[in-house]
Amino acid sequence: MSDSCTHDCGNCSSNCGERDPKSFLEAPHPNSKIGKVIGVVSGKGGVGKSMVTQLLATAFSRRGYQCGILDADITGPSIPKAFGLTEKATGNETTIFPVRTKKYGIEVMSINLLLPDETDPVVWRGPVIGGTVKQFWTDVLWDNVDYLFVDMPPGTGDVALTVFQSIPVDGIVVVTSPQDLVSMIVGKAIKMANMMNIPVLGLIENMSYAQCPDCGKKISVFGESHIEETAKTFGVPVLAKLPITPALAAACDAGTMEEFEEDYLSAAVAVIE
Repeated sequence: MSDSCTHDCGNCSSNCGERDPKSFLEAPHPNSKIGKVIGVVSGKGGVGKSMVTQLLATAFSRRGYQCGILDADITGPSIPKAFGLTEKATGNETTIFPVRTKKYGIEVMSINLLLPDETDPVVWRGPVIGGTVKQFWTDVLWDNVDYLFVDMPPGTGDVALTVFQSIPVDGIVVVTSPQDLVSMIVGKAIKMANMMNIPVLGLIENMSYAQCPDCGKKISVFGESHIEETAKTFGVPVLAKLPITPALAAACDAGTMEEFEEDYLSAAVAVIE
């Protein structure tokens, strides 16, 4: 696919569909040192994909790994606020430097670290957004990162395709919620990953239940979970079921995700390791 691609395949003779998806990969910044790249994906918005990204990066950091987060959700960035980052990213003619979190030094690159104000909307068309995501890979200096987590935009559209084609993703984690339509939505995300030859590491169900603080009973607020059946259908493991936790939501709002102590993703960390 050339830089002048119009995405109108009907009048194109390039036969992109016959090419290996890896042939579109972009080289990272020449001074970057990156271990594994893990995409955090959701078939639809509002299921807690960014929260799972934050929890994974924090969990790996506690285990002694150097982590980074590439926030590819350009129109809905939330990573900087969850970590309490207020300073702006800096750079020069050839390099953008990510901002590090206070406690664990997680390297973060997000569009909100470049905008004058975090509430400024990003009113850009798809190709511009895709180009920005590429720059977060090619122009950002990721310094000795063991695990780079990519917070993907929801769905299977243009930006998700850009990430999968441009960045050498080693595997993805699919985030879902306990609703009947989940199987269909998860299926779209998994099939897209399969088309791009990217391993699906497993499913994480967010908002799976609420636990009564008095008796400990688990209450299925959004209905009974179907995650095991969905996982079996697509031949992938269930990595975790996250509860609805007011303390976790409060930590996101306060910018103190690194201080949240509950380790809900220990099994997911073991699989990704």
